[in-house]
Amino acid sequence: MSSCSWTELIAVCCIVLSGCVFSCIVCLSYIFSMMLCLGLQPMGSERVEMRKRQMQVHQEAAASVLQTQHGMGNTPTNASNACCFCWCCCCSCSCLTVRAEDERIKKNTYERRAEEIANCDDSPKPILEDAMTWTMSFERLMKSSAGRGCFRQFLRTEFSEENMMFWLACEELKKETNKTVVEDKVRQIYKDFISILSPKEVSLDSRVRDVINKNMLEPTSHTFEDAQQQIYTLMQRDSYPRYMNSTAYAELLQDLAEQPPATEP
Repeated sequence: MSSCSWTELIAVCCIVLSGCVFSCIVCLSYIFSMMLCLGLQPMGSERVEMRKRQMQVHQEAAASVLQTQHGMGNTPTNASNACCFCWCCCCSCSCLTVRAEDERIKKNTYERRAEEIANCDDSPKPILEDAMTWTMSFERLMKSSAGRGCFRQFLRTEFSEENMMFWLACEELKKETNKTVVEDKVRQIYKDFISILSPKEVSLDSRVRDVINKNMLEPTSHTFEDAQQQIYTLMQRDSYPRYMNSTAYAELLQDLAEQPPATEP
């Protein structure tokens, strides 16, 4: 075989090899891009499944909202591409920009909730006799409006105020009977305290999260019942003993004891 033939053969092999390498790079880049678009990063299979379940829940919640708006004759023009949560930056929908009407409704709902529980200092001021009974049981503390307020202030110092906020939100949800309002509150509670992307996410195990994701398909006033009980138990076993032994509680009792007795008018 001539030297020219060997040169041509080597050139062809180099071209073929370069093409294979380039194809591999393109395939890997495509796969990596799709992972980023889907919001997936290298993580455990359990967390990936959790993301998928949350995507499904958000999509079904969005469909429910759109169906309600359509029935009210208020369907936005971009309803076919709308979704309630953006999981990627390359999709054709307009989910990166919240629709004006949905934004107004959600904003008003959130502001009403914020006004109700924005400041726990607005809770009734405790009296000494009531405050002293809080040591008997966590249940006594939680049944007292003043007790919940003081305990919530303590949780704030431990950066776990979201536990009380979630518990209170669930209590308000149980009182609601209007189906439409219930569904709105359920979605808001999920967004505020259950979503793994929320800064106020509460600590729940995988079993309870699975129950919530199933319940989200048909929201009711008891959607978060298991989660509420788990957070209640967490506060009872973890935060409550520390509060009872804290300086904050001791100073509260001292301040109440030093107050002059109320005089009859």
